[in-house]
Parts: sequence; C-alpha cells; structure tokens
Amino acid sequence: MGKDSEKNLVGQPIFNQIVEFLPKEKFDLLVNKFGADKYYKQFPLWIQLISMLFGVFTRCDSSGEICAGMLGMQGKLNYIGLDSAPAKSTFGDGLRERTNELFQDFYFELLNHFHSVLSVSQIE
Repeated sequence: MGKDSEKNLVGQPIFNQIVEFLPKEKFDLLVNKFGADKYYKQFPLWIQLISMLFGVFTRCDSSGEICAGMLGMQGKLNYIGLDSAPAKSTFGDGLRERTNELFQDFYFELLNHFHSVLSVSQIE
C-alpha cells in the first residue's frame, strides 16, 4: 500500500467554530434597532464583524491588510459564511460611517449571554 497523499479536512476551521459561538440572533436585533444595514446592502454589519474578527485573529494592522488577507483566503471564506472578501473601499466606508454603539451594546449582550461560563473574579 502506498502513502495516502490526500488530505481530508475534518470538521470546521477554528475561526468558524468561534463565530458559531456568537449569538447572531441578538446581533441581528441590535442591527435592526440601530438600522445599521440600511445603506449597506452589499456589506451587512455581520460581515463587517466577521472581517474585524478575522483581522484580530490574524494580527492585521490595517483595513487594507484585512481585505488583502481575506482575498488571499478567497477559496476558504465559505467556511465562515462569506462568498467573497469585502472590497477595501467598502470595508473602510463601513468602519468610518457606522456607529460603534452597536458593538458596545453587543459586547454587553455577550457578557450577559456568557455570564454562566465567565470567571467569578470580575471587577464590579
């Protein structure tokens, strides 16, 4: 028997598993509350969040690096629910024009959502 030269990926990439933990239904409620997707039909806020998380996990320093990094992974973006990498100008417009209050509220929603699994040594 010869050496098996095929590599079959089993399961999902770690980044996708992390994204799956996020309560998307709570995020969608906030998007509707703030009307954040009103002028961005091709670049929903969920995609912006995924792109920013991608930038954090890959240690990108700029929006250009994030878009270029995602463009380099074009064939694997379907694992995280994206058809294609966002355009640099669209990504920049989204970062510049959208309010950050939604992300602040989502942060507190995440704290409430994961309250049972967080450490009890919190600063009050």
